[in-house]
Amino acid sequence: MRKILCILFLLPLFSTSHSQVGQNHFKGGEKLRFIIYYGILDGGYIDAELNLVNFEGHKAYHSKMLAQTTGLTDKLYRVRDEYQAYFDPITILPYKSVRNISEGKYRKYNEVSYDYDSLKATNIKGEVFDITPDIRDMVSVFHLIRNKDFDELKPGDIIKINTFFDDELFPFDMRYRGIETIKTRIGTFECIKLVPYVEPGRIFNSEDDMTIWLSADMNKVPIRVKFDLKVGSVKVDLIDYSGLKY
Repeated sequence: MRKILCILFLLPLFSTSHSQVGQNHFKGGEKLRFIIYYGILDGGYIDAELNLVNFEGHKAYHSKMLAQTTGLTDKLYRVRDEYQAYFDPITILPYKSVRNISEGKYRKYNEVSYDYDSLKATNIKGEVFDITPDIRDMVSVFHLIRNKDFDELKPGDIIKINTFFDDELFPFDMRYRGIETIKTRIGTFECIKLVPYVEPGRIFNSEDDMTIWLSADMNKVPIRVKFDLKVGSVKVDLIDYSGLKY
């Protein structure tokens, strides 16, 4: 379950160099809400909020995401997961990330600070780890993807990403599958379709068991994420939004 929820926060993930980051397709004050479906059940919500702040003398975006179960799902397996990131408005590289996990009886809290001069990351325990120049945390990549020019890709192209999660480097690749129209409870959307590689085994049957759809407009907002699991399916749909730049 923790691996699934981590991927939910990765929503669209991918790597880009500093030179590829263009004009931001988001702004401070944006709010997004997603509903989580476990099969036919409404399982919970993910709320995402973005604000422009000052962080240790730097102008930064502060992004916060909260996932929580509701109803029957909350009674069976209560989840209150919060992810935060402070990141540079130009490079979208994180200054600091926060992960506060509460899932059933499991609890974990961690903070990570990133130093791109020394290429080191330091966690809340003071442990130091080597990182790459393009490393991302779970939240900043959520916004980085929205600056991507998909017109430069063709169906079948592979997109690479390097992330730092749970004090480890976490590579995550996905394939661009072109444009597809999907229907949700808030409307019909023309979407960019992405299929990440996932590891077959305990959770997934095959490496194609996750699909992401982004709005094919200037906002590139995640519209839907779907997981085909060994024990059923999980679907995450955008149901409300405000403060979009476009």
